[in-house]
Amino acid sequence: MRARYGVPLSLAAVGAAGLAYAAGYEVRSFRLRRVTVPVLPPGMRPLRVLQVSDIHMVGGQRKKQRWLQSLAGLRPDFVVNTGDNLSDPDGVPEVLDALGPLMEFPGAYVFGSNDYYGPRLRNPARYLLEKAQGRHGLNGNAPVVGAVHNPWEDLRDAFDAAGWLNLSNTRGHLKLEGADIALTGLDDPHIKRDRYAQVAGGPEPDADLSLAVVHAPYLRSLDAFTADRYPLILAGHTHGGQLCVPFYGALVTNCDIDTKRAKGLSTHTTDGHTSYLHVSAGCGTNRYTPIRFACPPEATLLTLTPHH
Repeated sequence: MRARYGVPLSLAAVGAAGLAYAAGYEVRSFRLRRVTVPVLPPGMRPLRVLQVSDIHMVGGQRKKQRWLQSLAGLRPDFVVNTGDNLSDPDGVPEVLDALGPLMEFPGAYVFGSNDYYGPRLRNPARYLLEKAQGRHGLNGNAPVVGAVHNPWEDLRDAFDAAGWLNLSNTRGHLKLEGADIALTGLDDPHIKRDRYAQVAGGPEPDADLSLAVVHAPYLRSLDAFTADRYPLILAGHTHGGQLCVPFYGALVTNCDIDTKRAKGLSTHTTDGHTSYLHVSAGCGTNRYTPIRFACPPEATLLTLTPHH
């Protein structure tokens, strides 16, 4: 009897242990990654940019709130929030409590689909199917019916009141000590709210640095920013794959970017031009799939330095 059933039972035990680890530990194992990107003009002082993304706040996530609050101790020059703050229509007060200390710093933001709409229960295997079929979000899928509308306007109003720049299909400037930072952003391509024609034209010629910001790193957005010669693009959305294979990486990205660039610093090239791309794995999950494996929740401190 043991010879016949021992292996399946062992596999089941390993699977159960992996699920317990992914749901009980790793999903709350918050990390700060540090990345250096050489994109500043020669002679300019380094700038420290804190990127937070994909918080997916659900009521009662006190550890996540405290960790986000603690990031203010890094004293960044400015903050970039790349969207999907919510996974609960009632989560706005907790998002604002978590981000309150960071809102004391200059900042900018774009929204993601989960800021606008509440999460839906879906089979995680559908992400693999959509990848195989080339369908992601509203890009090839049927329109969503009966979606829950989140109170995203409350988030917007609070961010705006704190002085953060709303970069939804628009441009803005951050005036820092000794630096003028121009930012160009898009609304979420995952739900086809991006309107690049409204922001096309490339970096601001008089700014010390121009950055591009978008929630979901769809290739059409990366191509457009890179063709316009932005030196650095910041994005989120992918959760780094969320459920990854150790020593291999992500299986899906939930958009059309390749899995090798599901998180971290890479480059994007189009029409003979190359931009740096940083994709945050984010610090949350959809409330219906609260697990991570081989992909800890994160925020990133990017140190921008002069290029050679």
